[in-house]
Amino acid sequence: MGADGIIISDVHDRRITDTINRVTKQFGGSFTIETGKPWRHSVTEWKKAGGRVVHLTAYGIPLPQIIERIRASHENKLVVVGAEKVPGEMFHLADWNVSVTNQPISEVSALGIFLDWMFNHRGLQEEFPNAALRIVPTEHGKRVVRP
Repeated sequence: MGADGIIISDVHDRRITDTINRVTKQFGGSFTIETGKPWRHSVTEWKKAGGRVVHLTAYGIPLPQIIERIRASHENKLVVVGAEKVPGEMFHLADWNVSVTNQPISEVSALGIFLDWMFNHRGLQEEFPNAALRIVPTEHGKRVVRP
């Protein structure tokens, strides 16, 4: 959907790293994964390098009201989604606290919706030139080809 990578903080997970690397190799693109780094370190390191932080939370500014300001920022962005209760510190570290909805929603859904808005739906049509496999849209069934 337009993301360049993922950081899964606080947990080392070799299986998910292997899975993501395998999928990237099959379907192309360049996508990085890091696991196990403490969340606070990831966020502060990102900001020190000049990046901006978007925190997806039900308590933030509604996405339609803030998305243009986020897009206008040319710095790299780290999008933070919390799987459990997010420490209050995160709300202060973020450059933008953004609400996709104030109704219950999964973190993965919120991230997908945010990325779709962020990149003006371009992620839905993106194809990678270095793909070993390509999915061909069909009305029924599945079709995967080797380019």
